[in-house]
Amino acid sequence: QVQLVESGGGLVQAGGSLRLSCAASGRTFGSWAMGWFRQAPGKEREFVAAITWSGGSTRYADSVKGRFTIARDIAKNTVYLQMNSLKPEDTAVYYCAAKYGMVVTTEWEYAYWGQGTQVTVSS
Repeated sequence: QVQLVESGGGLVQAGGSLRLSCAASGRTFGSWAMGWFRQAPGKEREFVAAITWSGGSTRYADSVKGRFTIARDIAKNTVYLQMNSLKPEDTAVYYCAAKYGMVVTTEWEYAYWGQGTQVTVSS
C-alpha cells in the first residue's frame, strides 16, 4: 500500500521560504508522478506542482511559477517543494499525491494522498 507522509509546514512571514517534504513508501515509483496540491480555508483544493519520478518532468500552477520548485530524491524516495517569496495567499494545507503515469494537474487522477501539512504565511 502506498503511503505518503508530508512534513515541513509551519508559520513564516511574507517573503520567507519553506521546504515541504513528502516521504513515499509502499512500492517502487519509477513510472509514477508525484504532485503537490493545496487547500485554503473556504476554497477548493488546487494544483500546485508535479513531477515525474523517473524523468524529472515538471509542471507548475501559474500562481507559483518562479517561486516554487518541485524536486525528487530517488534514493530517499522523497519529493520536495521548495517555496520561496511566500505570500499570504499561499496559506493553505498542502497535500502530496501520487499517480501512475504522466504528470497531470487534475486532482481526481491522483490515487494516493498524504494527510497534509499546514503552511501559514503572515503579512
